[in-house]
Amino acid sequence: MTIHDPVTGFAYPDEWVRVCADKTALEQVRQGLAVLTSKGTILKRGFTTGTTAAAACKAAVLSLRAPVSSVFISLPCGLGCEVRAEGRDGSGAARKYSGDYTNDITAELLFCARATETASGLTLHAGAGIGRFERTTPRYQIGDAAISHTAMQTIQGAIEEAARTLNLTGVSVALTIPDGANIGRQTLNPKVGVVGGISVLGSTGLVEPWDDHLSEDVFDRISRAAMPVLTTGRVGLRYARLLFPESEVVLVGKFMERGIEAAGGEAILCGLPALIMKFINPGILEGTGYGTVEELTMSEQWTAILEKNLTDYRQRMPNVQVVIIDREGRIQGDSQ
Repeated sequence: MTIHDPVTGFAYPDEWVRVCADKTALEQVRQGLAVLTSKGTILKRGFTTGTTAAAACKAAVLSLRAPVSSVFISLPCGLGCEVRAEGRDGSGAARKYSGDYTNDITAELLFCARATETASGLTLHAGAGIGRFERTTPRYQIGDAAISHTAMQTIQGAIEEAARTLNLTGVSVALTIPDGANIGRQTLNPKVGVVGGISVLGSTGLVEPWDDHLSEDVFDRISRAAMPVLTTGRVGLRYARLLFPESEVVLVGKFMERGIEAAGGEAILCGLPALIMKFINPGILEGTGYGTVEELTMSEQWTAILEKNLTDYRQRMPNVQVVIIDREGRIQGDSQ
């Protein structure tokens, strides 16, 4: 029986499933909590900072009535998971679980929440350890907390679920990350204009075990495919499958060069601009006055810069097609 990854939609080859003798492991794959490799072993997914924050907040609210040791979180990808979180007397805490992703700088990072019952309304206060934007971007204003839209929805949804469970008419939750400022300085946040802490993110709610999974299976899949489509993230994966329904679409993250090598130099790069444009031209932001590719895409210069870089890359790599899309799947540029 074919097993589909409920997070990505990928159909695991039957031979991969057959060589996995661990039925418990296969059940984790079916639930989306792990990925299956061609050797029949699994790699466990972890939880994002957004999911961890949601768990701490929900535990805090639920503990206004009774202590809790875990909470159920509805993830952005459509799945639901039980997440370890301690809650007592209105205080909640959760540590970030990273699964088998070995290079997660936020692994075991503590998230704390304090819930207070109010007369009406649900309020979230982003406190210490959560980064804030020091300049305006296309999606954020100066001073905004660095919490992505999807992560915010997950957190607010968790608070709302807890409030409904307790029949609360109002609750205020303060979220903090005690070591967030220290960890934030070790990330790319200062380079993209986020200071004072980490970003709270999570487009699916789950962390992929990229490093090990890529090294074992993904590049083997690429090498066997005719003109594979390489993409960098979940948005790219979704729309690349629609744009190239007959092709093998593979999520490679930042490992585009390795993916192209596995494809023998013949592949399609398809996805959002940020990682791909910096890959084909590491100096794309030089002289533009912008700190990120996302900011550059909102400028009047973008169309001309995009076209020039795609043309230049085609001359260097004529057998690699580059397709740049926006978050709605619309094609912004195509090197072919």
